[in-house]
Amino acid sequence: MNTFKWLLKREYWEHRGGFLWAPLIAGAVFLVISTMAVIAGESMRRSVDQGDLEMNGVQLRMLTETLSPKEMAELGGGLDLGTLMAGSWPLIVLAFVVFFYCLGALYDERKDRSILFWKSLPLSDGQTVLSKVASALVVAPLVAMIAAVITSIGFLVLLSAYVMFHGGNPIPLIWGPASPLSIAFHMLASLPVYAAWALPTVGWLMLVSAWARTKPFLWALLVPVFAGILVTWFDVMEMFGSSASWFWQHIVGRMLLGTVPGMDLVYRGANDPQMANFNPDGPQDIVTLFSAQNAWGAFATLDLWIGAAVGAAMIFAAVHFRRSRDEG
Repeated sequence: MNTFKWLLKREYWEHRGGFLWAPLIAGAVFLVISTMAVIAGESMRRSVDQGDLEMNGVQLRMLTETLSPKEMAELGGGLDLGTLMAGSWPLIVLAFVVFFYCLGALYDERKDRSILFWKSLPLSDGQTVLSKVASALVVAPLVAMIAAVITSIGFLVLLSAYVMFHGGNPIPLIWGPASPLSIAFHMLASLPVYAAWALPTVGWLMLVSAWARTKPFLWALLVPVFAGILVTWFDVMEMFGSSASWFWQHIVGRMLLGTVPGMDLVYRGANDPQMANFNPDGPQDIVTLFSAQNAWGAFATLDLWIGAAVGAAMIFAAVHFRRSRDEG
């Protein structure tokens, strides 16, 4: 256990730029852009109107006294949706970080010959590969989720500063109707779903990283894409009573797009009639779509478990190739 923990620390420190700084910088960029947008909007407003900020003829400082309970709930839904959108910036970066980390995880150590040093230590190939898998599926997403929570709270702080600038009280107007702790909980609770859904993509990229002697990105991309083209061209799926779109969705897509957070919702939306007919009645319905309860519903789908099994098989193959690859 201590050895595996040490291997995880090694992966984190060697890739701290992608694991830690990339999502933090993405969140900071969002907050800077949002701040600039607020300043620009305020400057434009003041150039045409020197009065206090009003909404529907009501001054901002008096707004909470005029809103009905239903309107306050709608305001809270809008704020929650805004915090989710703010937190999505580090998660978008996470998709690219995990993708390229997995591609280089086993290839780069052969390229720079550092594998000779690591193989001289009493470390098994299985431990090494699994530490990289855990880094991709647990460590990197956890850090990105924390960065997303920080960014979303920073967004609410920015809105609070704007409300205070106009003489309003951000406690009842921002922090009262909003649910930042609930949003943070749902983000962190979706980590197991992300790890399970991303497993086939991580397994495929690790396999290519262990097997390819050169240009792993091209091998990882072109093999499934060309397979999809051939399947479409020769109507292979028709022999199984299906269409080429099934192959592109369940084979090509699962091999290449699993590192994108929330991708399971796209697949479930295409296959679940209830989600396919999703018609939000307001921002709160969209927030509910990303709730932990809905996210964990992915564990009831066969797609997740089949993909996880295939991903585990490809990780096992990656261990084999790392053990048997001739380093000379």
